[in-house]
Amino acid sequence: MPATSPILVVMIAAVRKAARKLVRDFGEVEQLQVSLKGPADFVSQADIQTEKILHEELSRARPDFSFLLEEGGVITGKDPNNYWIIDPLDGTINFLHGLPHFAISIAHESSGVLNAGVIYDPIRDEMFQAERGNGAFLNDHRLRVSARRTLEDSVLATGIPCLGHDHGPACLDMLSAAMGACAGVRRFGAATLDLAYVAAGRYEGFWETGLKPWDLAAGILLVREAGGMVSDLKGGKTMMKSGDIIATNDLLDQPITRLLRDATGKKGKQGKG
Repeated sequence: MPATSPILVVMIAAVRKAARKLVRDFGEVEQLQVSLKGPADFVSQADIQTEKILHEELSRARPDFSFLLEEGGVITGKDPNNYWIIDPLDGTINFLHGLPHFAISIAHESSGVLNAGVIYDPIRDEMFQAERGNGAFLNDHRLRVSARRTLEDSVLATGIPCLGHDHGPACLDMLSAAMGACAGVRRFGAATLDLAYVAAGRYEGFWETGLKPWDLAAGILLVREAGGMVSDLKGGKTMMKSGDIIATNDLLDQPITRLLRDATGKKGKQGKG
């Protein structure tokens, strides 16, 4: 593993500190205070407290940086060109139901370029991390996307829209196409970990629609640095704006993209990378 940069050291330290309280809260999940944020979209005190810790720790280390927070929105600092993009608890519904599959995600973006990303699964103690040009790692091990070459041997992952979201019909079309073409489809409910798993070679591909920048930023960098391909559903690079993403290994990029795009009648110029 190459020497860790000061930025990544700061990110990892902040995540580990926030994760300690998150794990304690998970152990007392039945006693958490939960408020309704939207249809089937819950926010717990765990989200808020984790985000507060991350904001405090990162502000202490880089006081001028700006923030894009899931709960707190945009906080513009003295340096508007450097942003922390934070999801304090991806997989909130899993967390609140006692399902041990959730993560903290932080990305550092400088002048619109993703430079560093961390996705931490505190239950499994898996620290996925990447820096632009320096590769992707899981703890101390270098990551590389899967080497599988055929859809028949592939496992794909997706997110399934729930109450309050209008992406259902397109999702079902893509899900149906994938079910008929690959070895299996998984839905675990945490997009950050889905992207990390593509980078780690656990899946051959992942797609989802209607995501937010904090769901995507760190994972996009991880997949790219592990040798994978990332695009929106039209083959372009608008993932952070559109919220639509396909992430694949480098060998099945075109077959998976074609399969999903044809399922919804979407046509577009190939433009992954």
